[in-house]
Amino acid sequence: MSTEEYIKIRGAKAHNLKNVNVDIPRGKFTVITGLSGSGKSSLAFDTIYAEGQRRYLNTLSPYAKHFMGILDKPEVESIEGLSPIIAIEQKTTGNNPRSTVGTITEISDFLRLLYARASTAYSPVSGKEMVRYTDEQIVDLIMTSYQGRKCLLLAPLVRGRKGQAPQERLFPGTHRR
Repeated sequence: MSTEEYIKIRGAKAHNLKNVNVDIPRGKFTVITGLSGSGKSSLAFDTIYAEGQRRYLNTLSPYAKHFMGILDKPEVESIEGLSPIIAIEQKTTGNNPRSTVGTITEISDFLRLLYARASTAYSPVSGKEMVRYTDEQIVDLIMTSYQGRKCLLLAPLVRGRKGQAPQERLFPGTHRR
């Protein structure tokens, strides 16, 4: 197997760890077991998590880092193949039972923006790529498609809402009754 398939830790020395070397397979469910005091938490949190969190913080802007604080580099000679990571405590934060890792870390906002900007929408009916039309293009399409025929255009009527409804826009060739 190539080195990209493993997180390679060399010379970990946190707490009870004395120059530990370990290769952890990536993309696999891995359990760290051992006797009490053998260094399981030191390896998982003080070494792997601390370095992954430090790498995550390095991806943030200096402004964001200002609020996050600075993490010390863990006592380890090298760690290869480790991506930037975050960890969320198991206890629920806040009173919202619908909170997820994405909402708590606010990464869902960035993913929503990424999907909206970088994706291509397809019609679930026809399977064709969806196109965005301007108001003028919609009017032209209707006028061309229904030329010489009667066409009734319907829209929902806003009632009982607080605030102010947007000003009506009348399309060319239409009139108010």
